[in-house]
Amino acid sequence: MGTAAGRGTLLAAVLASGMVFLDSTVVNVALPHLGADLHATVADLQWTVNGYLLMLAAFVLLGGALGDRFGRRRVFLLGVVWFTAASVLCGLAQGTGWLIGARFLQGAGGALLTPGSLSVLQSSFHPDDRGRAIGMWSGLSGVSTALGPFLGGWLIDALSWRWIFFLNVPLAVLVLLAALRWVPESCDEDVSRTRAEGQGHRRFDVAGALLGALALGGITYALIDAPGRGIGAPAVWGAAAAGVVGGVAFVLLERRRGEAAMLPTVLFRSRLFSALNIFTVIVYAALNGFTFFLAVYLQNVLGWSALLTGIALLPMTVLLLVGSSRAGALSARIGPRLPLTVGPVVAAAGLLLLRGVSPGASYWRDVLPGVALFGLGLTLVVAPLTASVLAAVADRFAGVASGFNNAAARAGGLLAIAALPLLVGLSGSGYEQHGALTSAFRGAMLWCAGLLVVGAVLAVVLVHRPPRADRADQPADRSDGSPRSDRADRGAP
Repeated sequence: MGTAAGRGTLLAAVLASGMVFLDSTVVNVALPHLGADLHATVADLQWTVNGYLLMLAAFVLLGGALGDRFGRRRVFLLGVVWFTAASVLCGLAQGTGWLIGARFLQGAGGALLTPGSLSVLQSSFHPDDRGRAIGMWSGLSGVSTALGPFLGGWLIDALSWRWIFFLNVPLAVLVLLAALRWVPESCDEDVSRTRAEGQGHRRFDVAGALLGALALGGITYALIDAPGRGIGAPAVWGAAAAGVVGGVAFVLLERRRGEAAMLPTVLFRSRLFSALNIFTVIVYAALNGFTFFLAVYLQNVLGWSALLTGIALLPMTVLLLVGSSRAGALSARIGPRLPLTVGPVVAAAGLLLLRGVSPGASYWRDVLPGVALFGLGLTLVVAPLTASVLAAVADRFAGVASGFNNAAARAGGLLAIAALPLLVGLSGSGYEQHGALTSAFRGAMLWCAGLLVVGAVLAVVLVHRPPRADRADQPADRSDGSPRSDRADRGAP
């Protein structure tokens, strides 16, 4: 950490992550503006968000495996260039088809970039400095996330929604310069034994990634297309069938490949791991559904600016930054069940408060309490969930367990944004009509609150404290056959 190479490597990882986090926090805020500019329908707005999420959820594990095999710096740099080129295409879009296609490409770049930004730190720093480097990466990336609503909202209001994508260009130039100058190359055989045990089983499973993409893509297309074509339309049923077949084929392929699979099915012998990932899908579905609808509602019904809308979401980010480490420490002391039960209930209460927001609402009186409650509930969930997922499996599965949990979170958001407009009856240009959008917003908040309550019930019934590693050679959980992991003792991802 005290060397120029260490600081340069950290700079490259932080700026690269910052590009991704910035886009993730402001694209929802930009939806009303780009929708009006490009004459988009609700389905177009859904695909603008979901095109990115689909590619990231389907290919993030493959992106990590590519880095392990062909060189982490090489794949990281490819991801930066790819993501930036796709961002420029997004900013230049002259129609919704162009924009959606560019978002798909951006998601593919993100699948290379996202795992790479952390893996270059893990493989480049001396073990004594690795924890500090990752901690600084986490903190500085959090700052970029917090700045996103201010910077993105200002760019949208002062210039255009296109500039939230163009901003990635100067950031990418700095990343490339720093990475080429300071980041060392590494691949699977160059890392320490602990690192190899953590991710050495990740394989170049292209067929698995493609089948996963087919499963998610087919179901997503069916949900998004159903309001326009009708639930009984052949295209809708065909897409849904392709998604189901792809999902079944994915499971059968991964089972047949065993530990050579992108997602070894042995992980799901742990009931705790399975339950935590179902919980992840539910909670992140509620999170993404909430942010998708709130950003559009505040601008198109309440008439707020993009900057004020971004600021309205800021308390959630601040609470996560300030409180996540404390929530993680609490979970390490008392176990994850209580935080994972109370957190969703508190977040659901925040969404029920926000249902009452109407034109003329005050930010301080009507919006802030609900957003703050939701953020507080989410803060109780995120760190305990991450630590528990990793503690539920053997250390040698840490890399793929973390990657799959990340993909599960993306898939939850993907499915929520696809399904919620169908469930609340919003389609076509309804997002521009006050009455239709108000009804849809209130229905969406109710659905998201219900999802969170389901998550809380799941935590009560199925989540328990991950087993402690009193003896490394003992199984983690005799009831489900999963291996014991010493990560439960450490209480940290």
